[in-house]
Amino acid sequence: MPEAATSLRTRVGVADLADIGRGAAVLGTGGGGDPHIGGLLAGAAMRAHGPVDLAPLEDLPDDAVVLPVAMMGAPTVMVEKLPSADQVGRAIRVLTDHLGLEVTHLACIEAGGVNSLIPFVGAAELGLPLLDADGMGRAFPELQMVLPTVYGIRGTPMSIVDEKGNSGVLDTVDNRWAERFARSVTIDMGCSAMISNYWMTGAQARRALVPGTLSLAARIGRTLTAARTSGDPAGAVADLLGGTVLFTGKVTDVARRTTTGFARGEARLDGTGTDAGSELLLEFQNEFLVAVRDGRTVSTVPDLICALDTQTGEAVRTEGLRFGHRITVLAAPCDERWHSPAGLALAGPRVFGYESDPVRATPHDVPTPTEAHP
Repeated sequence: MPEAATSLRTRVGVADLADIGRGAAVLGTGGGGDPHIGGLLAGAAMRAHGPVDLAPLEDLPDDAVVLPVAMMGAPTVMVEKLPSADQVGRAIRVLTDHLGLEVTHLACIEAGGVNSLIPFVGAAELGLPLLDADGMGRAFPELQMVLPTVYGIRGTPMSIVDEKGNSGVLDTVDNRWAERFARSVTIDMGCSAMISNYWMTGAQARRALVPGTLSLAARIGRTLTAARTSGDPAGAVADLLGGTVLFTGKVTDVARRTTTGFARGEARLDGTGTDAGSELLLEFQNEFLVAVRDGRTVSTVPDLICALDTQTGEAVRTEGLRFGHRITVLAAPCDERWHSPAGLALAGPRVFGYESDPVRATPHDVPTPTEAHP
């Protein structure tokens, strides 16, 4: 993600949320929940409490106390069961009361989807700066799949609260058990909940987080707006992310189910334009995991696989896939730490049950028009 290094060093107001949300939907790689929901909550909090200061990760002092806050659950449920704004602050207070800590900065644990904007709610309400960074540089479906886990940072103690007023604190032996217990509690809470976890010092955050991801989301949003007139918004986003357009086509079949707290399934696309005559299969677990073109895998996690509306460039989430939708699929490189042995052991394709090593898309994976239509 070569464009992620530049921070905005700015104050974020209500007018900025739309661009961040649209860019975060792209980084969500089909999952992460609907940023529009987070935008509504963040906008209400900012109108009540004022704008939020974005803090560059590189300026964070060693003794800072950083606390991420996020939603957890199935995206298919989040669009119907909206959270309440007070859940965000309550998740933070439950954990800080348990730990006896005074938080200096809030953080996003994932830049993709709704969780790019949920921390703005807490930052506005509590008057705290928000780090221009996140824990993965994209979205992943499971709680332990964050770079802080690679650095040995514990995901617990963690708080979990629901809209009914229930709350709890989990303390587990490792981050995989944190995912297992928190997923069970989230299902009991109605398949969506608010959590706060992975508290870390400033020194730990500088090592373990991905810098500049909220700034990147804002730039993606602005790029989409500017590229609409050029007629190639997906190409513009691929260029910004250093990625590749994999396929343009029409959705012909979607198989989707919500099981064990996840949205799982696959979608098939028939190619259009230069991709006519080819088929792309997209498999997902909340997020897109694998892209298979005409029986050959062309991209896998941990790299980003994103589906965009071909005409508008708006990101298409897995819960929004429908028959006849014309979309363009692109692949983009993830933070390189995800391709380390520790990163692949946490979120590589074998973790999701695939019998293959990661596949990284290159422009050579995309047939030229001549190759596609001899």
